[in-house]
Amino acid sequence: MPTQTEMSPRAAWLLILAASAILMITMGARLTTGLFMSPINTATGLGVASISFAMAIGQFVWGAAQPVFGAVADKWGSAKVIILGAVMLAAGMAATPFVSSQWGLMLTMGFLSAAGAGAGSFSILIGATAQRLPAARRPFAAGFINAGGSFGQFVFAPLMQAIINSAGWVAAMLTMAATTLLTIPLAWPLRKGAGMVKADPAAAVPAKPADPPGIGLGAQIKIALRDRSYLCLHAGFFTCGFHIAFLVTHLPGEVALCKLSPGVSATALALIGLFNIAGSLSAGALSTRYRMKSLLALMYASRAVIIVIYLLAPKTAMTFYVFAGALGFTWLATVPPTAGLVGKLFGMRYLSTLFGLTLLSHQVGGFFGAWLGGLSFVTYGDYTWMWYADIVLALAAALINLPIREAHVVRAPVVIAKASA
Repeated sequence: MPTQTEMSPRAAWLLILAASAILMITMGARLTTGLFMSPINTATGLGVASISFAMAIGQFVWGAAQPVFGAVADKWGSAKVIILGAVMLAAGMAATPFVSSQWGLMLTMGFLSAAGAGAGSFSILIGATAQRLPAARRPFAAGFINAGGSFGQFVFAPLMQAIINSAGWVAAMLTMAATTLLTIPLAWPLRKGAGMVKADPAAAVPAKPADPPGIGLGAQIKIALRDRSYLCLHAGFFTCGFHIAFLVTHLPGEVALCKLSPGVSATALALIGLFNIAGSLSAGALSTRYRMKSLLALMYASRAVIIVIYLLAPKTAMTFYVFAGALGFTWLATVPPTAGLVGKLFGMRYLSTLFGLTLLSHQVGGFFGAWLGGLSFVTYGDYTWMWYADIVLALAAALINLPIREAHVVRAPVVIAKASA
């Protein structure tokens, strides 16, 4: 019989902190790309629609890379995947200032950078931690890691804008490229077997395996794709990606249309990240007490209300800051309950892959959010129809999450009582 192992508390915290720091950097790089739209357009003359399409390709590739890298991580370990991703992300960002065509941007920002960021993103990081932590700690860990990504947006949005203003967009892009290499040493705690110690046999409680014995990845994916609840998660996450990619890519353009300074858009993006730290931690904590599908429905419905209020409000800097804070609370707070539901439905064995597939749907929505935002601007001169689409999709996502199959949350004392009985 194999020796049972568990992760020491110190190693568990080191794992969570390292994963959070990695996501802080990779998401900081991804979620500030909109700040470069106008400078790249000025430097290359490609036009908003062409640059938007290249960034939209990046949104899709970021999502498509995650189930692929998730499967690799499930088999060979997360640390190797993160190191490869760091090299790709840095190379793509460093090469971007030296291309001047749409095809060049599609290669650097659309493929290299996006795939590299995907290798160091949610599915790999949350999957790596969830597989090593007890079930009771997984929602908190997912929320904490997710908050790291939001903190990256809070830190890097104003920092990149400050460098763009003082030294130019090329210096800002190269600075971000160099920073992404810091994820390489941070991958050390995520290597296979790191921090694992022998479990106390007397304290161990036999647990029923979450996955059917011997089931392969292909069989598990087929089972998942026939599950209505899993498909509902995909549909809701599509909407989330649409919202986020549209705003990340085009919020600076919306601010410019209102004749406000670029600093307002950088501050708004930073506030989204700041408030999502609280939102992510809250989502992680609430997921242990309430049904995760209900939390998702509430978050999506609240986005529709927030956007309606924004459209009715006067377009001042304060309006953008309040809008950013309110929307930021739900920004990526959808990730912990979505990952938690995937784990509940199918277990931890292939979480990186199955959650990665939901992120692919997220980024299909992201592709349309970034691309259609550019087309809307070119066609109508503003983003009004995109805001209307945001409202409709948010309400649809709230309704789609309600039929998800999820049992009532069982409080920890009940679990302990059953385990000791």
